[in-house]
Amino acid sequence: MYTPPSQPITLSRDCDCIEIPSGARSTLKSGSVVRILQSLGGSYTISTNTGAMVRIDAKDADALGLSSPAAAQPEAPASLSEESIRAALKTVFDPEIPVNIVDLGLVYSSALTSLPAGGSKIEVKMAMTAPGCGMANVLKADVEGKLSRLPGVSEVHVEVVFDPPWTPARMSAAAKLQLGLDTDYDTQDPSLRVL
Repeated sequence: MYTPPSQPITLSRDCDCIEIPSGARSTLKSGSVVRILQSLGGSYTISTNTGAMVRIDAKDADALGLSSPAAAQPEAPASLSEESIRAALKTVFDPEIPVNIVDLGLVYSSALTSLPAGGSKIEVKMAMTAPGCGMANVLKADVEGKLSRLPGVSEVHVEVVFDPPWTPARMSAAAKLQLGLDTDYDTQDPSLRVL
């Protein structure tokens, strides 16, 4: 589904951002003219007046003239389960593609284990759409942050893996349809299972 860019917005103050796709941190200056390309998962993907694409966190929504979307965050589940982990992972979005990381097929596995001292540990293996993606640490931190807020979670470990390499065949049918891709990829291979 294509979302047209917003109307031009003039930043009301300096604002920290992350450059896409390099992952480098920088600052957009007050008075910069930007457009919102996507607002998903608690962050904004922005196009600057120079044509660069950056990500701004929800905590800086006021610089865009918006109120913080904290009220729009999903309610925490009452208990920890595989379903609540999957639901939390579906709130993490690739900043360049308006699809969550589960439907993109970036999450290869998740494991929930009880810890002897109490609490639970979640381990996730995930990939990037390209091996040299500079946003790997950003998405990894997003996953760690979302999972660490689940009830009873004491530890979260996220590993970015490159084997097997990600391909569009890993995407869910819904994601392929949303992006206008051919849905006839070979999905009989069990290694292409979407979490």
